[in-house]
Amino acid sequence: MITTLKTSLTLEEFLQQPETKPPQEFINGEILQKPMPQGEHSTIQSEFISTLNRIVKPKKIAYAFPELRCNFGGRSIIPDVVVFSWARIPRTEKGRIVNRFNTYPDWSIEILSPDQSYVKVLDNLLFCSEYGTQLGWLINPEEEIILVIFPEQKVKLFRGDDSLPVLENIDLKLTVNDVFNWLNIE
Repeated sequence: MITTLKTSLTLEEFLQQPETKPPQEFINGEILQKPMPQGEHSTIQSEFISTLNRIVKPKKIAYAFPELRCNFGGRSIIPDVVVFSWARIPRTEKGRIVNRFNTYPDWSIEILSPDQSYVKVLDNLLFCSEYGTQLGWLINPEEEIILVIFPEQKVKLFRGDDSLPVLENIDLKLTVNDVFNWLNIE
């Protein structure tokens, strides 16, 4: 069950509050607690991040981050995985990565947890798309499907041996089955 708290806080006031565990998101003036990741969620998240970063980081194409707070459009959201193209990674004047990402990701990935609202997660992905995110994935481990959000909020369902779309310039070939096969520990 996800806890929701209505508030009169602004986004900036919300961001001044200490972080909580599990983390909270700020959406439409409400504070929503994210569910704690469980086994399937954590496995898919870590396998995806390590697989992608092994390909894109050495060539400075992009970088995948787990559970990174992104603030834009009046919301503060924490997708399960975000991918930023290398040129869009926010940096300090010294070239170090910043702590606060006040922008949308290029690719946003959500992994549905057992008691998580499908509609709220899809709403976050559609919101990202509205603000410029090029690609969104909603991974549903229970049904073994991946819903993909393209620019202009076009949505398509992928399953089985369907090849999954990735960001341009990323040489990653994955099917839906590949993603769910990460859950098999033998």
